[in-house]
Amino acid sequence: MKTDAIYLGKMLACGLALCLLLDGCTSDKKSPVPVNTNTAPANEIPFLAYTLVNSLPHDTTSYTQGLLIHNGQWFESTGAPVELAQTRSVFGILDTTTGKIKVKAELDKNTYFGEGIVILKGKVYQLTWQNQVGFIYDAKNFNSLGQFNLPAREGWGLTTDGTFLIMSDGTNKLTWLDPSTFSTVKTVNVTQKGYAVDYLNELEFIRGYVYANVFMTNTIVKIDPGTGHVTGLLDLTSLVEKAKELSPGAEILNGIAFDSVSDKIYVTGKLWPEIYQIEFPH
Repeated sequence: MKTDAIYLGKMLACGLALCLLLDGCTSDKKSPVPVNTNTAPANEIPFLAYTLVNSLPHDTTSYTQGLLIHNGQWFESTGAPVELAQTRSVFGILDTTTGKIKVKAELDKNTYFGEGIVILKGKVYQLTWQNQVGFIYDAKNFNSLGQFNLPAREGWGLTTDGTFLIMSDGTNKLTWLDPSTFSTVKTVNVTQKGYAVDYLNELEFIRGYVYANVFMTNTIVKIDPGTGHVTGLLDLTSLVEKAKELSPGAEILNGIAFDSVSDKIYVTGKLWPEIYQIEFPH
C-alpha cells in the first residue's frame, strides 16, 4: 500500500469488515483495552495483553514497509509516496542506535514503490507495490541476483516460515511461494469468525503463526497458517498515540520484527520516531 490517502475510500467502503476486527463498532465505542487471553469467552477471539518494554530510535523519514531481524542484524525496507519528497524506496541495515538505514539497495521512486523484505537461505527478497515484480539480492554483499514475478496484482508484506516465502497482496489472502521457482505452493484466506480480514500488510512469522498488520488500523492479527483463522488480536492504539505525540507527522502502524534468538518482538510504523519492544504471549 502506497499511502494512507490512496486507500482511504476503499477503507470507508469496507468499514464493516474492518470493524469486525474489534468485534463491532459504534460511534462512541473506544478501542478495546488488551486483556489476558484467559479472560475471553470461549467463542471470542482474545486480545493479547502486551507490555511495552523498551524503545529504540527510528528515522522519521522512513516510510516503513518491512522490518526484520536476521542473525542478530536489523533490516528495514521503505517506500516513497510521491507527495513525501523526503522518502525513498530503499532497504538496508538498520542502525538501532540512530534509527537510520545504511542503504544497501535503492529503487527508482519514479518507477517502483518498495514494499516488504525477507531473508531466506542467503538471499534478500524485496517486493514492489504495483509493478508485479520482486527483486533478489545476495544477503552477504547485497549484489543484485535478478528479479521474479509476483502472483498477484500488488505486493505488500513478506515473511518466511524457513522454507517458503509468504506474501500478502492487500487482500485477505496469504500466498506461499517456492523461493527457487517462485511458483505458488499454497494460498490461505484469512478470516475472523467467518469474515474475511482484508488489507493484510506487513508480516512476521513467529513460532508457527503469521502476524500481520491490518492496513489503516491499529491492529495486528495472529493467524493460524494452516486454517487462515485469526486466533489473537493486538490492539496497539496506545503505541500509535505515543508515536504521534512524539512526532505529529507519524502515520500508521506498520512493521513487526521478531528476534528468534532473544525471543524479543518489536513494532514500528511509517514515519515513526521510535521502534517499540513489546512482550505478549506468543
